[in-house]
Amino acid sequence: MDKVIKGKAWIFGDDVDTDVIIPGKYLRTTDMQVFADHAMEGIDPYFSNKVSPGDIIVGGNNFGCGSSREQAPLALKHAGVGCVVAKSFGRIFFRNSINVGLPLIEADVECEKGDEVEVNLSEGTVKVADRTYTGQQIPDFLLEILNDGGLVEHRKKQQRLNS
Repeated sequence: MDKVIKGKAWIFGDDVDTDVIIPGKYLRTTDMQVFADHAMEGIDPYFSNKVSPGDIIVGGNNFGCGSSREQAPLALKHAGVGCVVAKSFGRIFFRNSINVGLPLIEADVECEKGDEVEVNLSEGTVKVADRTYTGQQIPDFLLEILNDGGLVEHRKKQQRLNS
């Protein structure tokens, strides 16, 4: 994974919960395409048709609050979201995102829908136009999990290295 992620901004507010990221009626499937097709359906029913690979969600406080469903970050990842930037995250959503390999960073960013956003995970910065915002830098051990594609791939890599 690139440590620098560039994409178009999608703006969402405070307290975006996992129920609107992927509604409960889709949780019985393991089909990632179903998750992708219904990502953010509770807020924008057409989000999955409009998002482009690498686009960046910019949220407010407490993004990913609510139930502990790991399908929420999976839905965003498989819809093509390259990164989620928010003022703060629900703690379980944050860890589930790392576990499934969806990059995210806590930063208070001002931008408009469609702005080009550049996230540098290693430095903990977010750039929008000529402004650079300093966010919460991802610890190296979590960055390593993200770089490996998530926790399962990270463990597989460790097992290969230890054999």
